[in-house]
Amino acid sequence: MLRLEKRPTPSKAWTIATPVLAVIATMVAGGILFAILGKDPVEAIRIIFWDPLFSEQFASYSRPQLLVKAGPLILIAIGLSFGFRAGIWNIGAEGQYIIGAITGATVGLAFYPAGGWYIFPLMVIASAFGGWLWAMIPAILRTKFNTNEILVSLLLVYVAEHIMSAMSFGLLRNPEGHGFPGSRNFRDYDVVTNSELITGTGMHWGVVMAFIAVIFAYVMMTRHIMGYQITLAGQSPRAARFRGVNPNRLVVLCFGISGVLAGLAGLFEVTGPAGQITTDFNQGYGFTAIIVAFLGRLHPVGILLAGLLMALTYIGGDLAQLMLSLPKPAIQAFQGMLLFFLLAFDMLVNFRIRFSRTETA
Repeated sequence: MLRLEKRPTPSKAWTIATPVLAVIATMVAGGILFAILGKDPVEAIRIIFWDPLFSEQFASYSRPQLLVKAGPLILIAIGLSFGFRAGIWNIGAEGQYIIGAITGATVGLAFYPAGGWYIFPLMVIASAFGGWLWAMIPAILRTKFNTNEILVSLLLVYVAEHIMSAMSFGLLRNPEGHGFPGSRNFRDYDVVTNSELITGTGMHWGVVMAFIAVIFAYVMMTRHIMGYQITLAGQSPRAARFRGVNPNRLVVLCFGISGVLAGLAGLFEVTGPAGQITTDFNQGYGFTAIIVAFLGRLHPVGILLAGLLMALTYIGGDLAQLMLSLPKPAIQAFQGMLLFFLLAFDMLVNFRIRFSRTETA
């Protein structure tokens, strides 16, 4: 019979192999799903993973979109990775992303149609503060009342969505929009629009900030005492307390970093690709970033690569819907399989499978 035996130390080989195996298993399971739906599985997988990068028909558009889609995923996932490493579960980055976008957009629209250089930096500060403030709600409830941060942060996402809807129909609604919900389009407001820095590459300030966040996280996790304390708290909370680590301080810090980065992602999205606050502004980046964080093994460089891979499935999924008429729920299920298989294979990092014979009397 089979039994699981805990490893003395996590397996480095399986730590590296798990994401690769998860991607391969997702391709196989996804192919089976597409075949059940009556589509050619090989063609579907090719369209999702190959055509966005190498197809003559689509690559010129899809390659820049890779950075556009990956930017917010990487930025949010880097923030989440701090908490996940420490055993602090912030599942509400989507809400922090929304609130950051709203607070940043509100500051920008308050100055409309002024043309000062200082407006965009003020929007950046406001969005970071908005994301941080929203993240502090579950953090303070956890530290003061010992509430479950998973439930609180998740439920706050739906509160943020209602606020976004209210803003689209109310305070931020475009007075020249003929009554339709949604704010002014930031593409028409030159001093705050987050356009491409290098034409045809998809590189905008959100992507730049994502790369900066990767470097910041790498340095903090490998060279700073706080990174050591975060890792220690996740591996052995009791040992962390003996080392003088304040768990409440760690909760506030990790939630704060996550909220700031998610809020910034919201601002760069609303002033760039999205263009405006609408009732459907959020694209689920905050939830998808959870997959990105774990697919990247909570390592900054891994998250960078995982963000690019997940962005590829976004773009390839859109192409598959267009070319093969695949339903959107099937593409979403395909993306969700990544997290499922990652968690399934992740068991092998900490456990080994043993075969044992059953003795008969």
